[in-house]
Amino acid sequence: MKDFSKELNFKTSRSSGAGGQNVNKVETAVAVSWHVDDSEFFNERQKDLIKEKLKNRINLEGFLFLSVSESRTQLQNKKIAVEKILDLVDKALVVPKFRAKTKPTRSSVEKRIQQKKQNSDKKENRRFRF
Repeated sequence: MKDFSKELNFKTSRSSGAGGQNVNKVETAVAVSWHVDDSEFFNERQKDLIKEKLKNRINLEGFLFLSVSESRTQLQNKKIAVEKILDLVDKALVVPKFRAKTKPTRSSVEKRIQQKKQNSDKKENRRFRF
């Protein structure tokens, strides 16, 4: 996992939720943004992969945004935000392994047909006859 946390921009705001009187006067929520195209840590192919997989989270200017207000402290929220954005980008860079299509074996096809025949016979025997 590449640590590009030096390229992240942080912005704080007042958080909702638990915190008592602190909630109204302390900015504990942290919004982190990262410009994908300006990154020096990734090559163009990796940037394209990130933009493709995280296209729902990247805005028109090319910024990846993430907002965290889980904790009561700004420092803890900042730590959580960095971990989440690093994890998001790390998962976006994973290329799935190519799966080659395979043809079912003759015996598996025969087994399937035999099973269908058995089920058909079983259901045929349930029918009411006069």
